[in-house]
Amino acid sequence: MCRLLAYLGSPISLEHLLYKPEHSLIVQSYQPREMTSGVVNADGFGVGWYHPQKDTDPFTYKNTLPIWNDINLPSLSRYVESKCVLAYVRSATPGQALDFANCQPFNYQKLLFIHNGRIENFRKSLHRKIRSVLTPDFYEHINGSTDSEHIFALLLSQIENNKHRPLESVLRNTLLLLRDMAKRHQVDASVNVILSDGNCLIASRFASSSKPPSLYWLKDDLMFPNSVIIASEPLFAGNWTACPENSIISVGEDCDIKVASI
Repeated sequence: MCRLLAYLGSPISLEHLLYKPEHSLIVQSYQPREMTSGVVNADGFGVGWYHPQKDTDPFTYKNTLPIWNDINLPSLSRYVESKCVLAYVRSATPGQALDFANCQPFNYQKLLFIHNGRIENFRKSLHRKIRSVLTPDFYEHINGSTDSEHIFALLLSQIENNKHRPLESVLRNTLLLLRDMAKRHQVDASVNVILSDGNCLIASRFASSSKPPSLYWLKDDLMFPNSVIIASEPLFAGNWTACPENSIISVGEDCDIKVASI
């Protein structure tokens, strides 16, 4: 299981978000509190962010090193500011390759995507089924071997086929499609994801047949005013709210939060 983090609000430095909290994503990489599978998140990491003023595609920085061993990230984090950030630290599912193609965030045009969870026995269960329902463009867009990237490709295909529907609705349909696939193959799929276009955050806490991984949100904390943070684990003591199981959490530009059951 990986650990996720997303931020939307007033522009802040990556350093303030990634390093300053007492239970930061850096600490969670080697001392997580709520992981149900694995011990550490040492199989790489990634950070994605949007320019705070220009309407450009997002930027990403990834590495296959443990996040605590990357000598460039501290300096980069002091330099970069953003109003929208997605980050994760990876605990690779046994058998999945440790390479850059499998590092998140995954991105397509203005969308960034991170996933925490797994599809049970992915290569033998849903790998072929998911690929069979992808549109050709997104089938070819897959570069790695993870269940995470295949879930993103499935979501992109659903977006392509439902262009006039809001992202929350398309994500819900994608999760229900995955649930149906998982039930037919008698496997479990846990799908905590966070998706952004730079102006909103859309997250899910979901599993087809088990308890989904932990996920929390926090709004307008004194350390992070005028903002919302979504994270796998609380970053510090505060008024964190546990996201309900099997729900979608939407955060708009005004940091208004909406929660809907799946």
